[in-house]
Amino acid sequence: MPDDELLTVPDVMARLRVGRSNVYDLIRSRRLPSITLGRLRRIPAHAVREYVTSELEAA
Repeated sequence: MPDDELLTVPDVMARLRVGRSNVYDLIRSRRLPSITLGRLRRIPAHAVREYVTSELEAA
């Protein structure tokens, strides 16, 4: 997965195997950075990897 790839919320849902509300909760709590392009929400692929890494280190 390229570092500059922007993922949709459904992409992140599939990668983390969580529901839509979980993804939006992570975005709202600033644990998962995102950008808004018009009405579209996009999450950088590297942010998802960093989130998973930080959760594994905390576990």
